[in-house]
Amino acid sequence: MSASTPAPASSKSTPRPSGPQASSSSTPADLELEQLLSREASAFQRELEVERILKAFKLNPYDILGLDETAKPEDIKRKYRQLSLFIHPDKTPHPRASDAFDILKKAEAELSETTKRVELDATIASARSTLLRSLSLPPNLTDDDPRIKNLASDPTMVAQGLTTPWKLMLREKVKEVLIDEELRRRKAIKMNLANEGLEARKKEEEVASRKRKAEEDKTWEETRESRVDSWRSFNNTSKKKKKSKIAILG
Repeated sequence: MSASTPAPASSKSTPRPSGPQASSSSTPADLELEQLLSREASAFQRELEVERILKAFKLNPYDILGLDETAKPEDIKRKYRQLSLFIHPDKTPHPRASDAFDILKKAEAELSETTKRVELDATIASARSTLLRSLSLPPNLTDDDPRIKNLASDPTMVAQGLTTPWKLMLREKVKEVLIDEELRRRKAIKMNLANEGLEARKKEEEVASRKRKAEEDKTWEETRESRVDSWRSFNNTSKKKKKSKIAILG
């Protein structure tokens, strides 16, 4: 049996890919326009992100970074790096890009500081429990619980006008609690400053009183001789007058 001869190669040419891969058929003007539109879209997205950060709730660094309290430290660092590069003032024409950059940097620093993050997480957990209790739900429910997932469509909640999704309700509650804590913190600082000011004034008055006493003592010592001389002169004059009176009577 003779070996089979290979089939001749087809004379049909392979069709060119269409769509994005067909850019080789684009003219230089088309490519320049595509690049320009891409740059404008990127710049627009950067400006939108700057605006989002500027409008974010400043007392909650999670909101600024677009994360939640379940984020791991490496997630926080990764997200910060992505956003800081994306909105960097050198790359963003927005006039307040530097302000957004500083806000972003502060948020990352606060979440990277263990003590501050623990306090923030405790506040969020407290706000969460309070909100769940106000909805007559167990305070230990997780986000994947059906009662939370279907909260906005629950007939009881709808009857009460509570049709806001859980995430938004929790976000607003956390905001309310953080504002309340910030007001208390500022009030405490103001009271401490007032007390410190009162103590400072007392110390200043004590120092001024000691200074006046020292000056009075110094003046008293400096005028001692003058007072002694005055007393001697007065005493001598009195003796002369007495002798004069006795001589006249004799």
